Amino acid sequence: MSRFVEVPPGRVEQDVLDALLEEFASRDGTDYGESERSLDAKVLELRTQLRAGALCLVYDTVSEEWDLVPRDHAQNLLAG
Repeated sequence: MSRFVEVPPGRVEQDVLDALLEEFASRDGTDYGESERSLDAKVLELRTQLRAGALCLVYDTVSEEWDLVPRDHAQNLLAG
């Protein structure tokens, strides 16, 4: 059994999802290209990618941490 679980965004309270996306967008080392973008713009892009299925919200049941990862990476994690 995989230690990772995919969390459907619709199962997360909107304010909690907003906080997760803001935290992710403001992490050190998060790169959005050559130009600087506002936090709101970064969050909107993440939300769009999450809704489209390009990103997945995954939860690590061992470390009890979450992350946003590309769909192909999530599939590898979920396969164990």
